[in-house]
Amino acid sequence: MGRLTAHLPMAPRLVLIKADGSVSIHADDRAFKPLNWMNPPCKLKEDGSTWTVTHGKTGEKLVLTMDEILHDSSHELGVDPGLIKDGVEAHLQELLAEHIGTLGEGYTLIRREFMTAIGPVDILCRDASGATVAVEIKRRGEIDGVEQLTRYLELLNRDPLLAPVRGVFAAQEIKPQARVLAADRGIDCVTLDYDTLRGIEPENPTLF
Repeated sequence: MGRLTAHLPMAPRLVLIKADGSVSIHADDRAFKPLNWMNPPCKLKEDGSTWTVTHGKTGEKLVLTMDEILHDSSHELGVDPGLIKDGVEAHLQELLAEHIGTLGEGYTLIRREFMTAIGPVDILCRDASGATVAVEIKRRGEIDGVEQLTRYLELLNRDPLLAPVRGVFAAQEIKPQARVLAADRGIDCVTLDYDTLRGIEPENPTLF
């Protein structure tokens, strides 16, 4: 059976080519998800007005036809330091590492602040089956946090000693849009109770 194909009509687009080789096509009508994209490893070949992006493993192709280039620029961004955590987020990370079983029975900690080329993963652990899990922790879980975890997962899954690596997005509060994006990326969401992790009983205990 052949693969499905998709076609975008000719229109002004923003084409991003990143240092990791990925290519994505964007429009102005959405905040975070491109219209089409090719994840690394891939190779870009220019033949006049036709650009062909070929995935290095699957052979899938993304073909772009350039009618006119309105602006062309290149910028070196350097190493991404990641999002800076506030005091509560840092404490949540510490507490969750101490009580890693909060994520599920049989979880074990590998380490906190597991360094990658684009910044540290908050927590790297293993689930009951021994599979590797990367955990991103936020006080308020929003779309940018899911995007950050997605970038970490792409890097971690290139390491044969860790792969396959799945993601868990953990926060005190997770926005609906972030949950939708996480589900689309195959990332689990966990809501954290700060007081419970600190061992504080709620002021108004309930039976359920």
